[in-house]
Amino acid sequence: MIKHVFISNKHLDGFQKGGVLALVAFICIETIMECSPCEGLYFFEFVSCSALVVTGVLLLMFSLNLHTRIPQINWNLTDLVNTGLSTFFFFIASVVLAALNHKTGAEIAAVIFGFLAMAVYAVNTYLAIKKWRMNSRQQNSRQTSDYIRARTESREVDHRPEIQRLDA
Repeated sequence: MIKHVFISNKHLDGFQKGGVLALVAFICIETIMECSPCEGLYFFEFVSCSALVVTGVLLLMFSLNLHTRIPQINWNLTDLVNTGLSTFFFFIASVVLAALNHKTGAEIAAVIFGFLAMAVYAVNTYLAIKKWRMNSRQQNSRQTSDYIRARTESREVDHRPEIQRLDA
């Protein structure tokens, strides 16, 4: 059975905004030349680069409708996991960088864009949860109607004279 995943233009806009903000945050962090405790900077760099790459790949797959060629993957759940993890890790990385920065312009800009990216990913997570719940409900109602149809058809067997009962 092939599941069709419909991604709206509004959802693709969210992917694009999250990807652009992750790119800007990554560029800001890459312009920093010196750091004394560099762990926060390296973590922020990893988070922004990872979010950019994963979101870019998903954006490309959804834009070119390549996701329809791999129906075995639950794309709504994949989107939910991506946006949820990106929200969580951008929050952690932005808080850590805000606490450990040296008040340079690039670090402050990276923190600001990190929190903006977190906010966009959070909105996309909310939209992905709504879509995932809606699809789960539709799938459950479809399974329930299949069950009811099968039960009705099995009861109709008793009323058909051409089928003989074995216990008679």
